[in-house]
Amino acid sequence: MTSNAEPEPASGNGPVGVSGPTKSLWLRLLAMSSAASAAALVLTGTAAFIFNGAVGLWSALFGGALVMAFFAISLAVGHFVGRNNPSGAIGLFVATYFVKVVGFAVVLFVIGAPAWLHGRWFLIGAVVTVVFWQAAEIYGFSKARLQIYNDPETRKGGTDV
Repeated sequence: MTSNAEPEPASGNGPVGVSGPTKSLWLRLLAMSSAASAAALVLTGTAAFIFNGAVGLWSALFGGALVMAFFAISLAVGHFVGRNNPSGAIGLFVATYFVKVVGFAVVLFVIGAPAWLHGRWFLIGAVVTVVFWQAAEIYGFSKARLQIYNDPETRKGGTDV
């Protein structure tokens, strides 16, 4: 069987280098998600300031900051645990999620809502932050290179694959 494809010039100027898994996946996701959420929160805070002044701005920022702290804890746990025990990171994610939900609920019930808090902008800031954080995380995970197999090293420093 022969090919009818025309020969094309090789892509790139030289041989393709060996690539491995993404370095520090969790910290990269934390940086990407934080940047996307902060940018969205600036826009939300600006709208809140235009419509409700400083109270709206601080309420939106407070809601977004709580969400960012909530998600950042998980990625930090993933970074520190995932380095030594990648398969154990998922179990710790579940435990951390439970502790965070209970912890944040206790804090909100004990402290209560501050008098200055504008509920609508607090909710809008939190929802916008969740959406942009999750979108950035999905994008980051889609671009991550996760090593599935333990490929043996070669003398040249790459793998046999």
